[in-house]
Amino acid sequence: MERHITVPLSAETAASLRAGDYIYLTGTIYTARDAAHKRMHEALERGEELPLDIKDNVIYYMGPSPAREGRPIGSAGPTTASRMDRYAPTLLDLGLKGMIGKGKRLQAVKDAVVRNGAVYFAAVGGAGALLSRSILASEVIAYEDLGTEAIRKLEVRDFPVIVVMDAAGNDLYETAAQEYRRDKSEG
Repeated sequence: MERHITVPLSAETAASLRAGDYIYLTGTIYTARDAAHKRMHEALERGEELPLDIKDNVIYYMGPSPAREGRPIGSAGPTTASRMDRYAPTLLDLGLKGMIGKGKRLQAVKDAVVRNGAVYFAAVGGAGALLSRSILASEVIAYEDLGTEAIRKLEVRDFPVIVVMDAAGNDLYETAAQEYRRDKSEG
């Protein structure tokens, strides 16, 4: 199914998405990679607030390249999501509704997605220049000293992603692997 949805995500919208759906996001999303996640985790351990309101928001695991003249951002491809797996369950429990990255996730992340009615989207790796066309504005909002790993607020229009893991626990990576094994054994 192909859908155009607005972010931040409502609980109802997140619950309605299914693994395999093609989605076009419009609205506000945030970027954060390894170093930013580590800092957010450390802030929470000290009892401090996060530099952004996590509730119902989507974090895109990416670090952009420098913007070309006239563009808000350079190439904006996804980072391997498993690098954030140690931090993701805590953020999901705090109300994060969606994550965008590439690659499989640990069972603890899957459990947190289901527990919190969230969703994990995949963006196409190697298509950073194409993905950047859907980014209308980019603003560093925290951890500027981290450079490309700073937390950014992005305004996006029709940002293309695929639902990989839905709120019911369906996982497109697992389904595809099972189908491959079945086809291989039948062939």
